[in-house]
Amino acid sequence: MNDLDPLLAMMERLLATMEHAFPKKLETDWEGIAFRWVKSRGLLRVLHPHDIRLENLKGIDRQIGLIEDNTRQFVNGLPANNVLLTGARGTGKSSLVKALLNRYSDRGLRLVEVEKKDLVDLPEIIEAIEGRKERFVIFCDDLSFDQDEGGYRELKVVLDGSVSTAPENILVYATSNRRHLMPEYMSENLETKYLGDEIHPGETVEEKVSLSERFGLWVSFHPFDQEGYLSIVAQWLDHFDVKERRGFRKAALQWALDRGSRSGRVAWQFARDWAGKKKG
Repeated sequence: MNDLDPLLAMMERLLATMEHAFPKKLETDWEGIAFRWVKSRGLLRVLHPHDIRLENLKGIDRQIGLIEDNTRQFVNGLPANNVLLTGARGTGKSSLVKALLNRYSDRGLRLVEVEKKDLVDLPEIIEAIEGRKERFVIFCDDLSFDQDEGGYRELKVVLDGSVSTAPENILVYATSNRRHLMPEYMSENLETKYLGDEIHPGETVEEKVSLSERFGLWVSFHPFDQEGYLSIVAQWLDHFDVKERRGFRKAALQWALDRGSRSGRVAWQFARDWAGKKKG
C-alpha cells in the first residue's frame, strides 16, 4: 500500500464535502421571462411568474403612467432611467413592476430578482446578462441599507459612479419604504452647517442622499382613502367573479380596521377571503 493512499482518500472525501456544500452553478434557461439570482447557483428561471396585469392595479394611474413610459422607452432601445419606487407598504409598488413584465415580455423585457444580501454579486450578475438581446430589469424589492452594509457600493457603481457605464440592456428598479434607502437619525442634523442663508448638510446626510439620487426616476406611492380602498376591493371581486356582494363594504372596512391598513394588498386579501366564503 502506498503511503500516500490514506492522504489521497482523505482529500477526495474533503473535495466531495466541498462540492456538496457549494453546488455547481446551473446553466441558465433563457426561455423564461423572470429569473432569480441564487448565490453559488446563478440565474435560475422562475417557473411560475406572477400573472398580475396592469388592468388589475387601481388608484395608481399616475404612477403606472410614469413607470410604463420609462419601461417602454427601455424596451424600444431608447434612453431610460433607473427607477426608485417609494412609499406606503401594500400600495402596488412591486405589483406594478411584475405587471410591466407581463405587459412587455413579448417585446424582450426580462426581470432578474436580486435579494438585498446578494447585491454584492451585481458584477457577476451583469456579466451573465451583458450582451444578450433581451432587456433586463434588475429588481430589488423592499430595499434599504444599514450603515456599511454589503451591496451598497456595488449598487452605486451599477447606477452611476464607475469609470465604466452599465450595459445598455440593463436597468435597476427598486422598491423601498425609505426615500433615501438608509435610516436617518436626529444626530445627523448636528452636522449641518449654516453659511449665511445657505444650508450645507453634513457628510453623513450627503452620503445617504447620494445613493437615491442615482435613480433617475423617483415615483412615490401613498395610502388609499376609504373610497379608493373600496374601489380596489370591488375590482378584485370582479376579478374573482363574485356575484354576491351584499354587505361587502362594511365587511371590507372592518377587515382593513383589523389589519390597520387600507392598502391594495389588504383589499386583495379581503377579496380572496370574501370570494372563498361566497363561492364555497
